[in-house]
Amino acid sequence: MTPRPRRAFLDRPIARVLAAAVCLGCVAGIAYLERARLWPTTPDRTDADAPFARCFAERAAQIDRMRTEGVIEPAQAELFRSRAEAMCRAEGASGVPGQ
Repeated sequence: MTPRPRRAFLDRPIARVLAAAVCLGCVAGIAYLERARLWPTTPDRTDADAPFARCFAERAAQIDRMRTEGVIEPAQAELFRSRAEAMCRAEGASGVPGQ
């Protein structure tokens, strides 16, 4: 019987396992470096909506008070609410009231 020739290291299964581990490590490294682009974070809505929430709460309280006093009708109250919401959103977007 002739002895089997000795295989090179790169032809062995362990070399393939090491190559796969290196490849996965490279992919993981790239994913870590590019994590901001791959998984963008959403801004915290509570901080962004805080001026709007304060503005709208104040206007809604005024509208509710007018409604309970009988100054306006329910249909007018809804119209005023929608206008107040639009106004408060516009003020929150520009940061300057009335623009």
